[in-house]
Amino acid sequence: MWLGAVSVLVLAAVHLAVPLLRRLDAVPRSRWLSFAGGVAVAYVFVHLLPDLAAAGDALAEGAPAGWLERHAYLLALGGFVAFYALEAAALQSRSRAGGPRRDAEAGGTVLALHVGSFGAYNALVGYLLAGWDGERGSELLFAVAVAVHLVVVDHGLRDHHRRRYDAVVRWVLAGAVAAGFAAGWALGVRDGVSHLALALLAGAVILNTMTQELPQERRSRLGPFVAGAVLYAAVLLAV
Repeated sequence: MWLGAVSVLVLAAVHLAVPLLRRLDAVPRSRWLSFAGGVAVAYVFVHLLPDLAAAGDALAEGAPAGWLERHAYLLALGGFVAFYALEAAALQSRSRAGGPRRDAEAGGTVLALHVGSFGAYNALVGYLLAGWDGERGSELLFAVAVAVHLVVVDHGLRDHHRRRYDAVVRWVLAGAVAAGFAAGWALGVRDGVSHLALALLAGAVILNTMTQELPQERRSRLGPFVAGAVLYAAVLLAV
């Protein structure tokens, strides 16, 4: 439990520190952001997806309908589609607000959707950390992957909301991680809920990483992205 609590503090600090990382705003894209994206994707494909298969089996046990065997994958798809829709809405809102200007901010409706969805996203992470079963190596790998992933995600959120991210959003997201951990600690973490949370996170992590790496105007760094993916995959396989 103590490692989970420390991980929550680190993740909250990541949210609060993002505005201080000015060099991440550079174009071409920062090598560190691309490297972090590679780490997150490696964690999903090497660790989360196998866990997702186990979650699907667990959810299907005793279920009367065969489609529940794919329940976890449907949730992963749902997380992917939901965050894709959010990103598309943010880009459209910024386009209406400022056309091609990079400093244009998304509208209030998109801000509210982002705060709600990414707040829930962070609460799920905190909840999962509260329910770890004592495998410190796995918990540490999860915390590292999520921490570098949040740097990428928060950079994208700050790009959409700028001043409002610095003033409000980062504090809400930091609090959401802590709130999710507190809820898991106080109420207990049930296997069924943790399986569903992992499924949603898997889809969301893939989508959020790709939306930050693929746009042509960001001129992402292929080398650091591949290096992050290969190196972290090697670490995951070695543990």
